Amino acid sequence: MKRGLQENEQEEGGGPSGGYQKSIKWSTKQEEEEKELEEQGASWECLPQEILLHIFQYLPLLDRAYASLVCRGWNQAFHMPELWRCFEFELNQPASSYLKATHPELIKQIIKKHSNHLQYVSFKVDSSRESAEAACNILSQLVNCSLKTLGLISTARPSFMEMPKSHFISALTVVFVNSKSLSSLKIDDTPVDDPSLKVLVANNSDTLKLLKMSSCPHVSPAGIMCVADQCHGLRELALNYHLLSDELLIALSSEKHVHLEHLRIDVVSENPGQQFHTIKKSSWDAMVRHSPKFNLVMYFYLYEEEFDPFFRDEIPVTHLYFGRSVSKDVLGRVGLTCPRLVELVVCANGLRPLDEELIRIAQRCTQLSAIGLGECEVSCSAFVEFVKMCGKRLKQLSIMEEVLVPDHRYELDDIHWEVSKHLGRVWFPDMMPTW
Repeated sequence: MKRGLQENEQEEGGGPSGGYQKSIKWSTKQEEEEKELEEQGASWECLPQEILLHIFQYLPLLDRAYASLVCRGWNQAFHMPELWRCFEFELNQPASSYLKATHPELIKQIIKKHSNHLQYVSFKVDSSRESAEAACNILSQLVNCSLKTLGLISTARPSFMEMPKSHFISALTVVFVNSKSLSSLKIDDTPVDDPSLKVLVANNSDTLKLLKMSSCPHVSPAGIMCVADQCHGLRELALNYHLLSDELLIALSSEKHVHLEHLRIDVVSENPGQQFHTIKKSSWDAMVRHSPKFNLVMYFYLYEEEFDPFFRDEIPVTHLYFGRSVSKDVLGRVGLTCPRLVELVVCANGLRPLDEELIRIAQRCTQLSAIGLGECEVSCSAFVEFVKMCGKRLKQLSIMEEVLVPDHRYELDDIHWEVSKHLGRVWFPDMMPTW
């Protein structure tokens, strides 16, 4: 038997030296192929620049920098203008943030060699004043570039709001003046003011399409009106409620203006008991006639007694988020006044069941496709009825298990099967909020 096995191993090359011989043959063959490729000039350093560019675009910046040290051709590819059109400056202080930061030497090299190539730029800063000032110092040096998008992103407050207003405005104005084709601008939580917006409009009115400037306390309704009157190509706008006015909606509805696609309004209470103005139904109607498919996104961070001016007349809101506790009365008015509602998120309500309110929303808001409920209460029967009325158009259903209250018809164990049946897919209640 042993002799037979040895004979088989020798025949099949599986003896003690068979695998070794195979590896020698394989390595010899590989070396021959590599030598043949080298003779044909197909080595890595001879890759065409367009292929190198395509590869480098998928590499993180640090890996790209290491790759540039391989050979002269790769170093040239590293400095190709196409690779520097989009860049995010990460400015964080080690003492106040655990996030990584762009190396100061790299920033110097970008400003020196690639500033005129930059087109899509964002600054991600932490809460420190030093990081905000570093961002402004970089902005003030971008005199030879024409940006298309600019984003100032604060990962935590106060950041830009803590630095001297004059320094910030001066740096921002450099970009506004030199960028003649700015199309997207995100400057939330910054000390931008009316005069700087006029500079923006004077140099970029024909190209500006997106403007996000929530929580900019130095901008007045007149400042945002200047933007709406001159920037007729504006498609997305985000601002605080105190800047919203009937005049602004009428300006955005003029024949000269393109159809607005997204309007985001943050309704934030700075002090308990704050008074809020009302917007006429006729102004909202003008917006809907001019831009019938626009999305109106509203975030409410109000105290319960501050909701009185809202949801008294019909409002074309499509996405509605309540970040603080909201009363049954307000949610009841939502069902009566928001026929275009697509998404609703309620973080908290209290201990009174929202059965009637949910049923009313299902009846009136026929486009509703997403809902999320946090610290609320809904009876299991009312919830099943709500899902049954909405049916398969509910693409997103995020309900905390604690929200559902068992009753005489359904226990919690029954909800899974009953809701899944009406949705046409498997569904379970959430163990924690998903929004």
